[in-house]
Amino acid sequence: MSTNNASFIRTTLLMLMVGAAILLGIILSSLWLVDQTRTTFDYVVQERNIRSTSADLLQNLVDAETGQRGYIIALDQSFLEPYKEATSEIGANLDRLAMLIKGRPIKEERMPELRRLIETKRAEMSATLDLVQNGRQAEAVVAVRSEVGRELMDQIRQILEFYKKQSDVNIETGVAEQIEATSQLQWFTIGGAIAIVLVVGGAILIIGQHVRDLSIARSEVELLNSGLEERVNERTEDLIKANQEIQRYAYIVTHDLRAPLVNVMGFTAELDTSLKALQAYVLADGQALSDQQIQEARLAASEDLPEAIGFIRSSTKKMDGLINAILKISRDGRRQLKPERIDVKALLEATGASIHHQISEGDGRIETEIKVPAIVSDRLSLEQILGNLFDNAVKYKHPERPLVLSVRAIADGKRMVRIEVQDNGRGISEEDHERIFELFRRSGQQNQVGEGIGLAHVRSLARNLGGEITVKSEFGHGSTFILRLPTDLSKLVRS
Repeated sequence: MSTNNASFIRTTLLMLMVGAAILLGIILSSLWLVDQTRTTFDYVVQERNIRSTSADLLQNLVDAETGQRGYIIALDQSFLEPYKEATSEIGANLDRLAMLIKGRPIKEERMPELRRLIETKRAEMSATLDLVQNGRQAEAVVAVRSEVGRELMDQIRQILEFYKKQSDVNIETGVAEQIEATSQLQWFTIGGAIAIVLVVGGAILIIGQHVRDLSIARSEVELLNSGLEERVNERTEDLIKANQEIQRYAYIVTHDLRAPLVNVMGFTAELDTSLKALQAYVLADGQALSDQQIQEARLAASEDLPEAIGFIRSSTKKMDGLINAILKISRDGRRQLKPERIDVKALLEATGASIHHQISEGDGRIETEIKVPAIVSDRLSLEQILGNLFDNAVKYKHPERPLVLSVRAIADGKRMVRIEVQDNGRGISEEDHERIFELFRRSGQQNQVGEGIGLAHVRSLARNLGGEITVKSEFGHGSTFILRLPTDLSKLVRS
């Protein structure tokens, strides 16, 4: 018995260490992925801000130059408005760009030259306008037709294009590294989950075998008790030692393994309850056990512990689902956009038709007001955004009234379009207006299946198209999702 018990302890300790190592590996890998994701995300956002600010600064200069030349040629005061507006933004965008590229030597070393060129260009534009205002239009026209202004703009454009290209390369590299790391962690988690199941299954088999061995040993001691006092004493001593080893094993299981397991799933309480039934059976110290105690011990070994395995499998499946969600978000910025002319009305009608049967079943209706003919954007991304918003309206409709889904598309300035998707559903509490766009976060009563990635995916797609999405909602009175997009995505893609 002592040899068997020593082998039992060695085997179970080995399994415990292997299981703990696997769990620790999964936990550390998950923490590493979170830290890597946060670092990469911050880096990519910084690069996208550099790119966006560079594009804004170039657009400011182009708008200012357009207003300058329009005023010089036409002597129309209306051209001065875009000029003044653009020049007022040039300084702020230039300072913001200088702040963003700090710590990036390749870009930072060209900032003095860029400042000098921009100041020279602003001085050139201001000088020509002063000539016109002093009645010297001809001299101003000659100055504009010279190569000075064009050469300055070409040099400025070259530096800003350099910034944007560098940022594009850095963004692609960061996203590629994150996707690769996430994919590796996914397979590691799956392998770890399988290993955990095997370890726990092996532990259950060993415990069951050891319980049977102890039961046989106790029966032999009882048979020998009638005439072999010495043998009984030896058997009793062996049994006491075996019980003490089981007690130490129970301590290891209920203490050393509890801490790492609780980080993956919450089934410690059930395991503890099951162990109590086994302990009452194993640690009886030669006392007779009731049928109920034996039944409880068998029930723990045959039902409760296998149920815990199910919790492990469910938890690892959940973790796999979350990793897949991160991969899905990470791929948004990696996919190459394909700008094309899209008929907004036709797209919204097609999206509405896909859920028409679900709405009509509840006596609901769809109302549309389309005041923009067409935009240039990525069709697949736009279909995914609108499809998600329409599906959510159906999924979270108010149970006491028919769904009314109102869709408006209107111009929002010269270069943006605004699409509003309004419903009369459950609504969203004010404190959750921003929370619902966070990854793995949901709002309100959760009676619908989901991981909480839909609106996070929508926001990622919208920002990848150069736009943004927000929500206005009052709990119990419906929601309005507001999607703002550029009318021509091809300009952003080219830049």
